[in-house]
Amino acid sequence: MQAQSSTQNPFLTPLILISPFFLWGTAMVAMKGVIADSTPLFMAGFRLLPAGILILAVAAIFKLPQPKTWRAWGWIGIFALLDGLMFQGFLAEGLMRTSAGLGSTLIDSQPIAIALLSSWLFAEAIGFWGFLGLAIGVIGIGFLGLPDEWIIEGLTHFSFSGFANGGNLFNNGEWLMLCASLSMALGTISIRYVSRHADPVVATGWHMILGGLPLFAMSAFWEQNQWVNIDGNGWLALAYSTVFGSAIAYALFFYIASKGNLTSFTSLTFLTPIFALIFGNIFLAEILSPLEWVGVTLTLVSIYLINQRDRLDRIWQNFRDRYLFPSLPVIR
Repeated sequence: MQAQSSTQNPFLTPLILISPFFLWGTAMVAMKGVIADSTPLFMAGFRLLPAGILILAVAAIFKLPQPKTWRAWGWIGIFALLDGLMFQGFLAEGLMRTSAGLGSTLIDSQPIAIALLSSWLFAEAIGFWGFLGLAIGVIGIGFLGLPDEWIIEGLTHFSFSGFANGGNLFNNGEWLMLCASLSMALGTISIRYVSRHADPVVATGWHMILGGLPLFAMSAFWEQNQWVNIDGNGWLALAYSTVFGSAIAYALFFYIASKGNLTSFTSLTFLTPIFALIFGNIFLAEILSPLEWVGVTLTLVSIYLINQRDRLDRIWQNFRDRYLFPSLPVIR
């Protein structure tokens, strides 16, 4: 798989392109056993602040330039508000109030918002195949995240009572997950503007620090017993989530997002629940149902359609011109 435009940079090999989503998926597995022993705002701050410090330490080793203008700091502040404070805050609170399946389905739908915003702001072409891929991707993560009985009921009886009764969108926290999804989509879009005035890796570190500090402050004010129940394995899981699932994953994600085609690259977000399910099966003995395997297949098809949309469009045009609507002879 290749993300269009992104692959113009030799650094952006396929393994590098999918690595943020691999790390996010495995971090989700690592965090499953810690969520019940901590509090949402503390965990959100812990995923941001230490990771931001780590990124800036590495940036200093490689002598990456620090922001120097007020415009750079202004964009970093917007970046921190959107992707740091709002995304992590909404996500942490939403995870405590919603089912993991429906919540992850909502959060992983962000490529749609990113594609639409990229088309409007950066004139990135989506086209028929791109829209088809996005639609199939959302269906795929629905098969991965939603309860099987909801899907079977909807497909066999055209009934969606499971969504109405089990989802309870605006009371159980799913609206917080939608806000989180939109916040990260806007944060991802903003990195294009941030990178015009600051190094994207350095900006990622600062935005995590600026976004993490208010989360820790709110945790201290509103929450109690944030860490007293976390055991040694829990701290190891938090450390993995912070170093790999935040510092490395976000630095790679926003570096690539600042360089390549956002629609193509962010479509790989659909891989996150696949990695989470695979490693949940390996380490937590979680079994994938037949419907989840359908979701995996649909998700991979969607990523192919989005990333190969230009090539598929050319193939379709050639087929159409040659076989469906061949050129008529010119009459002189």
